[in-house]
Amino acid sequence: MLDAPQKKVVVIGAGFAGLAAAASLAQAGFQVTLLEKNDVAGGRARVFEAQGFTFDMGPSWYWMPDVFEQFFRKFGKTTADYYQLVRLDPSYQVLYGPGDALELPAGMPQLEALFESLEPGAGQNLRAFLKQAAYKYEVGINNLVYKPSRSFTEFLDLKLLVDVLRLDVFQSMHKHVRKFFRHPRLLQLMEFPILFLGALPQNTPALYSLMNYADMALGTWYPMGGMHKIVEGMVALAREQGVDLRLGEEVTRFDLQAGAISRVVTTKGTYEAQVVIGGSDYHHIESKLLPAQFRSYTDKYWDSRVMAPSSLIYYLGVDKKLEGLRHHNLFFDEDFGPHAHEIYTQPAWPKKPLFYVSVPSRTDATVAPPGKENLFILIPVAPDLEDREETRDYYYHLVMERLEQITGQQIRPHVVYKRTYAHQDFINDYHAFKGNAYGLANTLLQTAMLKPSLKSKKVRNLFYTGQLTVPGPGVPPSLISGQVVAAEVQKAFAPQETTLTV
Repeated sequence: MLDAPQKKVVVIGAGFAGLAAAASLAQAGFQVTLLEKNDVAGGRARVFEAQGFTFDMGPSWYWMPDVFEQFFRKFGKTTADYYQLVRLDPSYQVLYGPGDALELPAGMPQLEALFESLEPGAGQNLRAFLKQAAYKYEVGINNLVYKPSRSFTEFLDLKLLVDVLRLDVFQSMHKHVRKFFRHPRLLQLMEFPILFLGALPQNTPALYSLMNYADMALGTWYPMGGMHKIVEGMVALAREQGVDLRLGEEVTRFDLQAGAISRVVTTKGTYEAQVVIGGSDYHHIESKLLPAQFRSYTDKYWDSRVMAPSSLIYYLGVDKKLEGLRHHNLFFDEDFGPHAHEIYTQPAWPKKPLFYVSVPSRTDATVAPPGKENLFILIPVAPDLEDREETRDYYYHLVMERLEQITGQQIRPHVVYKRTYAHQDFINDYHAFKGNAYGLANTLLQTAMLKPSLKSKKVRNLFYTGQLTVPGPGVPPSLISGQVVAAEVQKAFAPQETTLTV
């Protein structure tokens, strides 16, 4: 008996979804080549070093640790084989003005006491809220999110239908939260996590209170060395499975035969393929790499999608230690209403934006030189805005003025390294549709089967994974997306164990 030749899979894009898909298919017996246009793996979770500072370029929150653990366990590993996790306490702080900050403790009794101090009865209500959210997390993550969402028949299970009705899919997060809490600061805290999903609370299904369970019950964690340590672990795991990772190699076109991709052409070579998985920008693959007759969606369709925000980011190295900041800091010193309007309703550069500051050097001494601080400042902004250098400079001084005022210290004179990143960088580095940072917003009409399909409608062997398809934006969903598409490929193209006897 001779072994059959392995089916060749080409995965495009070495972000979380692409890495998960590649490792999973290699483990299943496929011959996998993973192509990444940039010189560093990780997609939006890349890393760079400058003047002794190490900057994570994108994701900075480590939530849903069970999703990461389950992924590595599929390969007989644990996260601890690749990186060390620490739980942050406080999880994060919210700053409202000078001397006015709220720290979110990691312990549940302390958290309930904090809620009670703001609103009588809120501690008990938090317990009830999170009990419901725990159920949603269990059903949503374990039963719904891992479904490929290619057909309604996937959901035609009586227990699952009953579960779906209990998940508040058709109620908004805005209404759901107000059943439990009234204090403005509590409402802000409960609605904050779904901003990662890219839509207003009024347009986000209450199913996503599961994010509050992830935030408050499962906790906020940090991989020592930075978020890129997760990527390094996944790259090592993929290579252990036999994945051939090619960095600095951008896909330029497909050769198609009989309605299927036969070869993937890059800036450096050509690869035969029985299966292709697009883990880079879905819209870019459809509109730039496929001939018009093979595209599943029209330009009109894409323009009608509700996108999650883009981001204006500042990477700063500071030559002193800073006061009044934690690892994660949310600046809620302005009303989010007008800012949200300028993101979602009438896209424009915001007049008084809220912003987020990460200071990983508070937790991790390896990301900054001794006595110095590593700052990551992010302003959520609408996608598809005009991105000019003078705009970036204007917002730098706007947020730094507020940061200095609220924390009571001078920072700008101590900035020894500065780099900015916004729409045009997302487009240049990731071909990001409209310069988005997070993919499609998780609105009700863009959930499950109402997202772009993970399987091409026109090309027999083309699949998709990542934040523009199921299950949606964020690091854990992208990790899940890669596993889901791998399972679908395996169903359709399972490698044969043997060939004819000779």
